[in-house]
Amino acid sequence: MDVIEVEGLGKEFRTRRGRRIVAVDRLDLTVPEGGVFGFLGPNGSGKTTTIRCLLGLARPTSGRVRVLGAAVPEVLPEVMPRIGSLLEGGGMFPTMSGRENLRLLAGLDGISLRRVDDVLEEVGLAERGEEAVRGYSLGMRQRLGLAAALMKDPALLILDEPVNGLDPAGIRAVRELLRRLGDEGRTIFLSSHLLSEIELTCDAVAVLSRGRCVASGRVADVLAGGRGETLRVRAEDLDAAEAALTAAAMTVERVDGALRVSPAEPAKVSQLLSSHGIWLTELRAEDASLEEEFLRLTNDVRDEAEIAPLGAGRS
Repeated sequence: MDVIEVEGLGKEFRTRRGRRIVAVDRLDLTVPEGGVFGFLGPNGSGKTTTIRCLLGLARPTSGRVRVLGAAVPEVLPEVMPRIGSLLEGGGMFPTMSGRENLRLLAGLDGISLRRVDDVLEEVGLAERGEEAVRGYSLGMRQRLGLAAALMKDPALLILDEPVNGLDPAGIRAVRELLRRLGDEGRTIFLSSHLLSEIELTCDAVAVLSRGRCVASGRVADVLAGGRGETLRVRAEDLDAAEAALTAAAMTVERVDGALRVSPAEPAKVSQLLSSHGIWLTELRAEDASLEEEFLRLTNDVRDEAEIAPLGAGRS
């Protein structure tokens, strides 16, 4: 079952002078049930606008959106009790304590007050719950927002930059919490521009660029990207190694004082270079870099003809 279905989503804005701004451009996206799904893109790529459309906070200009099987915005109220959300900049009453804010939310949603203590414990705020929110750091406010998103014990969590402002220990704690929630069978839709957190936290990812999805799939598949597996090769005579491998019809690229070689056939590379009297100093499979693939996807997309399904070749 797909818990989020987006087809041809478009969202445009008009400036006061009438200039048209396209925030989301014919976006197609599906999010399967269970686990942590990353929504990755640079600032300004349309992530937050898309989330606002998912939650019925912005009306799309075009396209179709369904969340937990309900059409948005028409039938969204029927499934909202099963959705928790954290939006960047989400507000709490600053003069009230964290616990009082959550008790207020519990009362509005008909949730047992005992749930307040549970979620404060989950996000690491149990000992700070009596303090006024105005005295909270940005990271503490993020934790409180995450606690509010968990109040309904939701099947789907939609989170926009949940680790913003957290210190390394806080980031790790939230990462472990999200992984645990995903392992329990919930679906976590995690929007972020932090490559490392997507790679460490998520099972699958969609990459957004200029309002469009340029790749989606399991994180390992996106990491493989368009270039597939490669070898990192160093030799005493790097110029001679490059010439020999190129002459053998291999794809060779110089990167950081070494050679990136494909196809990834270590035995063939080793035998070829030794036959030319070239001795290797390094030969290993190259770890895929999410940063490198992310930059390739978000910088190289120029027009519709260049946008291909994950794993498809480019012309």
